[in-house]
Order: sequence, then structure tokens, then C-alpha cells
Amino acid sequence: MPIEMQVTVILCTYNRCESLAKTMASLSALKLPESFGWEVLVVDNNSTDRTREVVETFCHRYPGHFRYLLEKQQGKSYALNAGVRESRGKILAFTDDDVIVEPTWLLNLTASLMSGNCVGVGGKTLPELGFTPPKWLGLQRPYVYGPLGIFDLGDTPSELTQPPFGNNMAYRREMFDTYGHFRTELGPRPGSEIRSEDTELGQRILRAGQHLRYEPSAVLYHAIPANRVQKEYLLTWWAAKSRADVLEAGVPSDTRLLFFGIPLYLFRRLIVWTLRWILSLDAPKRFDNQVKVWCLTGAIKEHFARSQWR
Repeated sequence: MPIEMQVTVILCTYNRCESLAKTMASLSALKLPESFGWEVLVVDNNSTDRTREVVETFCHRYPGHFRYLLEKQQGKSYALNAGVRESRGKILAFTDDDVIVEPTWLLNLTASLMSGNCVGVGGKTLPELGFTPPKWLGLQRPYVYGPLGIFDLGDTPSELTQPPFGNNMAYRREMFDTYGHFRTELGPRPGSEIRSEDTELGQRILRAGQHLRYEPSAVLYHAIPANRVQKEYLLTWWAAKSRADVLEAGVPSDTRLLFFGIPLYLFRRLIVWTLRWILSLDAPKRFDNQVKVWCLTGAIKEHFARSQWR
């Protein structure tokens, strides 16, 4: 009797065949009951390296557990949506092509979804083993988690009041039927590094009154390349995140004072945080303030860009 497909892990990739092979190797070592029906659907977003060859090696080695799908429309959200459409599981889990999962990751991530206690789950994402941050970068500072893909709310399971990150999350399939797929104007794509396609989906589901859960026993480790542990990268990431927030939410309905489509309060905040950045003597706080300046600059740019579309 064939085993029912319970979970599809959707893994989108683009020109990262070497790290993808390591991720798939860790997924192949998952510890799951024989009655647990699972598959990994690798969505190749039109790679030009050896991605297809790597995936097909795992497909032959582990038949029934790995599948290859080509999505030629460039953009992370297009690849994610293709994965959702082609998935077979009742539960859809998501991860990235630069992680290493614990053997118990998938079982722990999906347990509360199987029992019906919630509609979505976020696991614990930690830095890759052996990662040592530079002295100026404190991993507990608020501006670090998003750009480095870290999601760590401690060791106690709890209800989520914030959306999980796309490298370690799972939803019941009907959430996509009810609330829609990933927004294609969000997510990295050619010519844009605006992200938040994952958190916008979670926020949409939370606003609908659904319950999400944080499961700290669903652990994976996220690679942190040297270029990401740079102030320039963190600042650029947060500026793009602010642009994504404007795309998601638009101009608040109670905002009346606009200058070229830009709420005037953003200029006031920009002046305040620029002064705090310039005058701060404490290095970590100074960088905190600089991040806020870049966030406000990103929001101002996106509001102006939206005003030109109208």
C-alpha cells in the first residue's frame, strides 16, 4: 500500500550547486518514521551551473524523496509559487540552499501541524557551526537576525506573534488556497534585492487571526558568508527591507501631509536619527542609529517611487 504524501519540503535554488549539495545531503539524513510520507522538491530558478546534475544525483540515489522542477521565470517568489503548485504534501515546509538541517528537523517542525494545533510553524535557525562574529557585531542586536537569516526566540515553544523566516517554516497547504501565494513584487529577482516575500505571507496569515507556533526543537544552521558580515551589507539589506515594508503596507490611511508622495513624518525621523548617528560615541549604538537612517532612506525612496507610478 503506497504511503500518503504528508510533507513536501520546497527548496528554491539559483546557481549554488555546491552549497545545495550539502543541504540536500543533510536532508537525505532526516530521521523519520517509515510511515511518514515526505519529499523534497528542488525548484531550480533557471541556474546556469551544475544545479540540475546535483539534484538528479539525489533523485536517483533516493527515489521518491527528491524531485527536480525548473522555473524559468526569474525571481524567488516565482520559484516558491511554482513549488507550491507542484507540491504533493498536505503540509508545505520551506528551507534554503545554504543550510544544514538537524536529522530531527522536519519531524519536529511539522509535529504540531500534524496534530492540528496551529496552521504554521517557524523553527530555530542558528548561525553555521563554528561561526565567530566580529567584535563590532553582537548577534543579539536587533539589526542582525534578518540579514543573517537567524531566527532564535529561545528554547521554549510558544505562539508566534511575528512571522517566521523562509529558511525554516512550514504551513498547512490550505493556507495558500485561502490566503494566496507569495507576492511576486517581493523577493529577490534580477534588478531588485527587495525581500520579505516570506514574512509578508506570515503577516497576512497572522492578520487573518490564524495561529502560528515557534518550535525551537526544529533546528537548522544557516551559512554566513564573509560578505554578509560587513556593515555595508547590513545597511543595504535594511534599506531594501524598508522598501519592502512600504510595498507591503503602502501609505497609512491616516497620513495627510505628503511631499511627492512621501509622508512628512519620515523626514522628521530622518533628521532625528541622523543627529543621533553623528553624535553617538558608543560604537554599537552608533551603528544601530545608522541602520535606522538607512531604513528611513529606503522607505523614503520607495514612497517616492510609488508616487511616480500613480
